Amino acid sequence: MMATDLSVDLGGLVLRNPVMPASGTFAEGLAATIDIDRLGAFVTKTITAEKRSGNPVPRVAEVQGGMLNAIGIPSKGVDHFLDDVLPFYRERSAPLVVSISAPTAEGFARLAARFSAVPGVAAIEANISCPNIEEDGRAFAMHAGSTARVVAALRAAASLPLWVKLTPNTGEIAAVARAAQAEGADALVVANTILGMSIDIHTRRPTLGNVMGGMSGPAVKPIVLRMVYQCHRAVSIPIIGCGGVSNADDAIEYMLAGASAVQVGTATFVQPGAMIEVIDGLARYGARHGLEDLRGLVGAVEDTGFVPFEAMA
Repeated sequence: MMATDLSVDLGGLVLRNPVMPASGTFAEGLAATIDIDRLGAFVTKTITAEKRSGNPVPRVAEVQGGMLNAIGIPSKGVDHFLDDVLPFYRERSAPLVVSISAPTAEGFARLAARFSAVPGVAAIEANISCPNIEEDGRAFAMHAGSTARVVAALRAAASLPLWVKLTPNTGEIAAVARAAQAEGADALVVANTILGMSIDIHTRRPTLGNVMGGMSGPAVKPIVLRMVYQCHRAVSIPIIGCGGVSNADDAIEYMLAGASAVQVGTATFVQPGAMIEVIDGLARYGARHGLEDLRGLVGAVEDTGFVPFEAMA
């Protein structure tokens, strides 16, 4: 039986397979549980220039079909990452993607420039879903204009492949994707968590210390899948699907909608070996269908009956 080539090119960075962790859901300790060298790439938890303590507890709450989190991007800063964390990844074979966040476009640019000069870092994932103090606290990725400004600053500063992580909490996902591509993004990560909340009916208090948080898990997949589909129709750069991927079937759905790769997050908390199971499942699917590689799946959904939203008005 022919083995399927699982490799993928994501904006100049070639991975052995299209499966990687979502930022904030992976750390070095997972190496004690699974063979992390089988992953397509490593994606760090989001790093900020300054030290951050994060949001008040409780920070995580289970909900039907997924979980809510309001972690608040706790960070020990760049120096801690370079001195204490990066050496672990330099000994590994999979490329390292560093996730960064900043409250201003200039701050993003400074981080991008610094990590571009660090040996062992293969790409930068800019988490522009974070609050932007230049836009009254709204996330950069909420609108095309603010997206364009921050991606332009990142592109001018970064010499590495630049992945831009979008927010699903916008009604302008296609326009935001186009703006990111126009200003030099090499790939898009679609998307971060969906804003939500839950309430304890006995205490009548929100279950999260921050009241609201980001929802992830299987329940969000249909929403993010739709966004990947819309972005694929809007841009020509690779898309990395992120939202509710629990198994190979989910990953294949994302590919058919237009993703070239996927990130796995909440599923790893439920089953630490979830990413390995996705990789193995993709290999089995490829062999079963006689696929030489997976590239032909990207955007291959048969949607001839699709009517654009603007045509429905």
